[in-house]
Amino acid sequence: MALQALYSTDPAAQIETGGTVTNADADISFWLGLKARGMKLEIVRLKERPGAESTIFNAAVQMENGSTMNVTDALGWRKQGEQWRIVGAERTDAPHLTQPSDMKKNIYPPDADAHAEIKEAEERAAAGHKRVLLVFGANWCFDCHVLDLAFHRPDFASAMAGYEVVHVDLGDDSKKNADVVKQFDVTLDKGIPTLAVIESDGKLVVSQKNGEFEDARSLRPEALLEFLNKWKPEAR
Repeated sequence: MALQALYSTDPAAQIETGGTVTNADADISFWLGLKARGMKLEIVRLKERPGAESTIFNAAVQMENGSTMNVTDALGWRKQGEQWRIVGAERTDAPHLTQPSDMKKNIYPPDADAHAEIKEAEERAAAGHKRVLLVFGANWCFDCHVLDLAFHRPDFASAMAGYEVVHVDLGDDSKKNADVVKQFDVTLDKGIPTLAVIESDGKLVVSQKNGEFEDARSLRPEALLEFLNKWKPEAR
């Protein structure tokens, strides 16, 4: 089978979907089981390095009943001999949050001064009776772009009104702004994006410890709204 030949057998390809790790056979069964009438693909990211590649794509799948199913898939490829094969994938079926069609938005400008931006946000927060929402991430991070789109949803406006937002760039190796990470007791080993909320005087209110939003692509909006509403300042 041509599709099966795309997957690595040594090592065996690992497929993650909905928090469950499956194998290539299950992934193949998913795609064949769709019995799609058509499919529109958007390549969101293509990253190359010697002997390996990673791609992220969005697929709008036209089903037999006329409906459309959206799928986001992140694939890790490795060159094995003369062939490129999938060694890992993270598939999100019917995502609840909007998935970016590209990652060109400069959410985390590399020349931004995180310390200065936090200080300015604290001053605005003090004047507006708000808290500061620190979003730790990087432009290469797909889920960071998903989270950013969520913040701009109309139904999030009330919750977001309680915050001044600062994006803290972690760079290509997630080591940039390490002093800011340490200052606000942020945990990165569970993935990014990760959030911290501080008062206008810089006092830490809460920082995430368990990678709650690192898989933002499969997050339900209610989970994010619950966090934002829980930690926004109380209305006067």
